[in-house]
Amino acid sequence: MFYEPKDGHGLPHNPFNAIVTPRPIGWISSRGTDGADNLAPYSFFNAVAYTPPQVMFASTSGKEDRAFGKDSTENIRDTGYFCVNIVEYAARDVMNKTSATLPAGTDEFTHAGIEKADCTLIPCSRVANAPAALECRMTQIVTLEGQTNRLVLGEVIGVHMRDDCLTDGLFDVTKFQPLTRLGYRDYSVIREVFSLARPDD
Repeated sequence: MFYEPKDGHGLPHNPFNAIVTPRPIGWISSRGTDGADNLAPYSFFNAVAYTPPQVMFASTSGKEDRAFGKDSTENIRDTGYFCVNIVEYAARDVMNKTSATLPAGTDEFTHAGIEKADCTLIPCSRVANAPAALECRMTQIVTLEGQTNRLVLGEVIGVHMRDDCLTDGLFDVTKFQPLTRLGYRDYSVIREVFSLARPDD
């Protein structure tokens, strides 16, 4: 099968989301200028540079009560900061609960019953029990093709790691089983890890 996205695919659901998988989930926390905390998962998320460490996530839809896409993008545009919370398998249900479309100013931490903690360097809350959390300074927001598609880039200026996720000085993903996004309504969990030596090692 071949299709051109501009012409449609003729399938019951869009296959593009299922082709580029698995995708890590960035559980993005931000705080509005009104002081309200926001927490939402984004599966268009990844690390993009080592030095300085940088991450990105993309927001691909809007809300009627927000002029700049979603709560996250508007908060980050206005304040310049956000935190990426890493999602573990054990948090799958509460993470999913924070994906609900709620009125602007709603605190998803409270809505989903998630314990929050203050970030150290930025005016924002983080998921207290997340395996890791990355405090970020927004560097740019890029408007992409399409309606309300925005790419948010940030420099990681502070890193929190849960102590039980460290093994012999390494951040050990087998200790918390990262949750990943597949297509449609499907997710996966990383339970098996292997290493490969690179040719230059």
